Amino acid sequence: MRKLAALAGAGLAFLAALGLALRQPTWSRKAGPGPEADPARLERDTRRLSRDFLPRDAEHRENLDRASAFIKAELEAAGGEVSEQVFGFSEFDRRNRAVERGPYRNVLAVFGPDTPEKLVVGAHYDAYGPHPGADDNASGVAGLLELARLLQKDPPRLRTELAAYTLEEPPYFATPHMGSARHAAALRRDGVRIRAMISLEMIGTFSDAAGSQRYPMPLLRLFYPGRGDFIAVVGALPDGGLARRVKTAMRRPGLPVYSINALAFVPGVDYSDHASFWEAGYPAVMVTDTAFYRNPRYHKPGDSSETLDYGRMARTVSGVRAAVLSFAP
Repeated sequence: MRKLAALAGAGLAFLAALGLALRQPTWSRKAGPGPEADPARLERDTRRLSRDFLPRDAEHRENLDRASAFIKAELEAAGGEVSEQVFGFSEFDRRNRAVERGPYRNVLAVFGPDTPEKLVVGAHYDAYGPHPGADDNASGVAGLLELARLLQKDPPRLRTELAAYTLEEPPYFATPHMGSARHAAALRRDGVRIRAMISLEMIGTFSDAAGSQRYPMPLLRLFYPGRGDFIAVVGALPDGGLARRVKTAMRRPGLPVYSINALAFVPGVDYSDHASFWEAGYPAVMVTDTAFYRNPRYHKPGDSSETLDYGRMARTVSGVRAAVLSFAP
């Protein structure tokens, strides 16, 4: 009986330790000083991206070009050193004919001093099929633009590159043709030292309703909330320190932040541009509202700007700003 009790106790201790490893809890709730993100600007940019440039998929390059021009203008207005990474590629169509694709554009903006290492914050501006893609991922791009404005007022100590990526969505997801894959590969080829990459992937959906948050594995329900009222920081197992650092910096009143470091076999862990940086050998995390584990409108016509929570989205962006400023040369 004692042996069974000891085994049960050990099992509970293991589960508790696993919960701490998964969530990596920090207890500070105090927001840092400095400018805060503006919900009204976030809503304006999300509406613009999700309404004016449709469809934003690979087959409608003219709309992607219009969206990238808008993003470029906003980043220039925020004082960034703006450039474009332009690329194309060949592939075979269904009739086995060679077809040239492109040109496609990543929009890049640099802030801060010239330091030996660089921080990258990225978000993809394309959308799935004909859908508005307000949460996925106009919200992330709106967050990127607002982050640029905040960094204009309070520059980072570590050189920071903001990247608006194209071609994250199918059919080029998880291929070398993703905009983020092109960017990460170029950085690696040029020998650029990247301290970390932070991907903003769907940051606008929150819910206080019980049961509004789902998980890919039943075990995770033991350690994470049942309400979708938090933002998540997702990383690979070797990036536990990075996930903890970003999460600790992001915590602020009204924004619970949880983190998980897991292997890629957990569905959703590698479903964004941060995975391109893993592939290139760089540390990276994803900041996300957990996508289809919370948002029932994911990849559907209902993913519209009216459905998002811009107050909590603003707190998320302010938290990302704090995370960026926590890095030093």
